Amino acid sequence: MTDFFIKLFIKNKDDLSSAKVRGAYAALASVTGIVLNVLLFIGKLVLGLLSASVAIIADAFNNISDAGSAVIALIGFRLAAKPVDKEHPLGHGRLEYVAAFIVDMLIILVGFELLKGSIEKIITPTLPSVGNATLILLGVAILFKVWLFFFYRKIADKINSSAIKGAAFDSLSDCFATALVLISALIARFWGIAIDGYAGILVALFIGFAGVKAAKETIDLLLGSPPDPEFIKSIYAFTENYPRIVGIHDVIVHDYGVGRQIVSFHAEVPADSDINVAHEEVDKLERDMHEKFGCIVTVHLDPIVVNDPIVQGLRSFCETCAKEINPDFSIHDFRMTKGETKINLIFDLLLPAGCKMSAAEAEKAVSLKIREQNPDCSCVIRAEHPYV
Repeated sequence: MTDFFIKLFIKNKDDLSSAKVRGAYAALASVTGIVLNVLLFIGKLVLGLLSASVAIIADAFNNISDAGSAVIALIGFRLAAKPVDKEHPLGHGRLEYVAAFIVDMLIILVGFELLKGSIEKIITPTLPSVGNATLILLGVAILFKVWLFFFYRKIADKINSSAIKGAAFDSLSDCFATALVLISALIARFWGIAIDGYAGILVALFIGFAGVKAAKETIDLLLGSPPDPEFIKSIYAFTENYPRIVGIHDVIVHDYGVGRQIVSFHAEVPADSDINVAHEEVDKLERDMHEKFGCIVTVHLDPIVVNDPIVQGLRSFCETCAKEINPDFSIHDFRMTKGETKINLIFDLLLPAGCKMSAAEAEKAVSLKIREQNPDCSCVIRAEHPYV
């Protein structure tokens, strides 16, 4: 069914790098979610009011909040697809994340309001009047939500959308919430026990938990979360195809929305290379990476000595000293200069994420370790943390 809808409503469905095509996928997902959730809301609200069931009413408002979320997500996608302008030279891609955050806040608010109503129902309990139509509708609602989960997930995977992926898992949590409501309705119908308020609380908690989880993921994207490790591995692997580049470091990925990534790193080349030839190789690497990964790439040329055994020996010595302080330390941008009385060792020290030592403490510790083992060496160290 999902493939049928995609084929029917989306032109150039395989051109996933196009903002227009991504917007069409998002519109299909949003409109489908809006229509289905509005229909479920109307059906559940009518039966909830007729049966005086707070759990069914809570579940109905859960559906209307999903419909509202789909509307906001659709607006967010429309805004995110706007081209660059003078005020936003990097585009409007992050508006998709902003829209997702607004959706998350609405979900949390709905959960809180339903929680209050359910507590009131526990304080003053009444036995809901449950008929066959109510039971059938709740069963059908579960089936629809299961289908909507797979529908959303397939589209989210196609266009790599955090907003639609969040909607998919929200639909899955809705299945469990509606199943709880169905169980409470069955108990009221066949055993005459009123657990409606308790079921409403569980539904509200489901909604709130889904909202908080989705909000955390969206905030991480807005603050700047680490890029996909597989993407970083592919960058390292791609640079191995260029023989004049002996290594890369200081990789940074800036995310301005799906399809709007800026990648920068330092490319190490032999210091005795022809600078013009090395620069031409780096230029080619930037163009090839843009074509391969669809991102803007900036590469800094870093000449390093690779054929001097004395330099290589001292570099290995410094690396060993750094790892004696912390096994996860590593060094790069290593240079050596000879002074009148000292050998100057200049390098960057890479600290692991979550390192308890400050940059200044790490620089001092490694410098002291090197001087203890070789008093002829003087160090100039710059400590830094990884960005990937």
